[in-house]
Amino acid sequence: MEGRSGSEEGGVTPQPAAGARATPRLYLATPPVEDPAVLTAELPALLAGADIAAVLLRLAPGDERTLIKRIKALAPAVQITGAALLIDGHPDLVAKSGADGAHVAGVEALAAALPILKPERIAGAGRLPTRHDAMVAGEAGADYLLFGDADADGRRPSTEAIAERIQWWAEVFQPPCVGAAVTRDEAQAFAAAGADFILLDDAVWADARGPLAALTDIAAAVGATAAPHSLPPP
Repeated sequence: MEGRSGSEEGGVTPQPAAGARATPRLYLATPPVEDPAVLTAELPALLAGADIAAVLLRLAPGDERTLIKRIKALAPAVQITGAALLIDGHPDLVAKSGADGAHVAGVEALAAALPILKPERIAGAGRLPTRHDAMVAGEAGADYLLFGDADADGRRPSTEAIAERIQWWAEVFQPPCVGAAVTRDEAQAFAAAGADFILLDDAVWADARGPLAALTDIAAAVGATAAPHSLPPP
C-alpha cells in the first residue's frame, strides 16, 4: 500500500520533510472466516461507511480447495469498491484465488513470499519487533510494514512504544507503515504519530454497538483535512 510519495521499489529511502499530513486510510482485518456468507453480507455496508483501503482476510483452518473457495466468495464484495483484498498468510493462494496480495509475519516469511507475490501482487510484512527487522523488510521490498501486531505468544508493545516506532519510520523512510490499533484511542495515537494506514480488527468486530457504528466512529476520530492516501500498485 502506498503512503508518502516518492517511494522507490525494492529499497528503503529516507523521507524528506513533509508538509500537511495526509489522513490515514483504514485497513480492516476480518475475524477468522470459516463460512464467508455472513461476512459477505456485512462487508458492503462497512466498505461504504468509511475510507477502507484494504481488507485483510483471516482464514479459519481448511484444505487448499476450501480456502480458495472462501477467498473467491469474499473477493468480489471487496474489490468492487476499489479496496484491495489481502490474505493473512498463504501467499501461495493469492494468484489462485484472485486476491490482491498477502500479509506475512516476519522477515523470513517475507523473503519466502516475495518471489511468489512480486511484482504483480502486494506483499505486506508484520511481526517486526526491532528497528533492524523493519529496515530489512523495507529493503527487501515489502509494500508496507505493520507495527503493533501481537507476537506468537499474543503479546504486543505498549501504545507508546508502537507510536514511537511509527513516528520513527514515518519520519525517516518511504515505504508506508500501518499501525495495528486495538482501541479508538490507539487509532488516534497512531494517526498522530504518522501512520499511513490504521489496521482495525477487534476494535470493530467486538464493539457492542456493532461493527458499522464502531468503524464510522473510529474513522471520524482519525479523520484529517488533507487528502487521503491512495492504494498502491504492488
